[in-house]
Amino acid sequence: MQVKDSIVLVTGANRGLGRAWARLLLEAGARKVYAGARDPRGIGLPDVIPLELDITRPEQVRRAAAECADVTLLVNNAGIVRGGHVFDDEAADRARQELDTNLFGTLAMCRAFAPVLGANGGGAIVNVLSVLSWISIPGAATYAMSKAATWSMTNGVRIAVKPQGTQVLGLHVAFMDTDMTAGIDAPKATPVDVVAQAIAALEAGQEEVLADALTRDVKRGLSLERGVYLDAAG
Repeated sequence: MQVKDSIVLVTGANRGLGRAWARLLLEAGARKVYAGARDPRGIGLPDVIPLELDITRPEQVRRAAAECADVTLLVNNAGIVRGGHVFDDEAADRARQELDTNLFGTLAMCRAFAPVLGANGGGAIVNVLSVLSWISIPGAATYAMSKAATWSMTNGVRIAVKPQGTQVLGLHVAFMDTDMTAGIDAPKATPVDVVAQAIAALEAGQEEVLADALTRDVKRGLSLERGVYLDAAG
């Protein structure tokens, strides 16, 4: 997948990682960037095309696929985290909210845009995942559930679109310096560095990015005799 001259849709483009995606894709030579957000008035980036898009609303997903039928790269960045422990009274409600956005919303985007990408020569999909696809921490147990499910879904989508020549890249990252992690005292990657790694991986034809040392350590630990996921992290 070549970013130069690509036509891109980035979801959740109004802040943090999504905003970095939109800006750096333009800098890398993308011909057009659609910047999706629930309220596109907050995007505030020059040279992008703001798009009202709540990925949990099927009618908005369908409209986006119809209006952005020239897309060759879909970046599924939109996501939410509600926090909390797995046995909290509100855990089930939080899990439903996180799954609705992180899993089912992302799946809806993949389904809607798979034929668009196929018609435009194959292109690529990037799904933003997490180190919590593989481990759980007490304060974000339901979020980890949603990201584990989204990792599995990403693998299913990769297999489904391979015959049409669509590349699927899973982007795993631990802590980033964004609003979502503002209260966490831990080493954090910058959104710019994470996006730069993902763009390089896209252009190299790769299928997975492990964007920081913690994520790489956890991935290696999955195959230990006592897998790293068997104990609480953090």
